[in-house]
Amino acid sequence: MFDGGATAPHLRHPRTTDEGGRGLFLIAQFTQRWGTRFLPDGKVIWAEQSLADPLG
Repeated sequence: MFDGGATAPHLRHPRTTDEGGRGLFLIAQFTQRWGTRFLPDGKVIWAEQSLADPLG
């Protein structure tokens, strides 16, 4: 995910009535690790997800 902004993302815990703010929360829930890499034009949010079968 690319973002043209220069501010660091922060994980929010949105309320059920909030209309936004769930993107990074969902990434954190479904991945093993995530982070931010800053670039001259903005930033990239990266994530790592296991390839192993969680039920096997």
